[in-house]
Amino acid sequence: MPPATTTSKRETVATYRRDDTDSGSPEVQIALLTERIKHLTEHLREARHDSSSRRGLLMMVGRRRRLLAYLHSKSPERYQAILGRLGLRR
Repeated sequence: MPPATTTSKRETVATYRRDDTDSGSPEVQIALLTERIKHLTEHLREARHDSSSRRGLLMMVGRRRRLLAYLHSKSPERYQAILGRLGLRR
């Protein structure tokens, strides 16, 4: 399965957007990163020595962490909501 096919990406954006024209809010970005992180984690279970993908995974986790920190500082309610919807621990 590819990391983000256009249909699954569109579905994710449609699920997490705040209004009809929203495609880049922190919630959408966090949801898309979470999907890619899940996919890459599964890949790395099979290919343990794929260091390039491991580095990419760590960079994505860091980016998601920064977006979550930003959202927490701007709107703690939205932060808690996205954690609950995505099932992330914090």
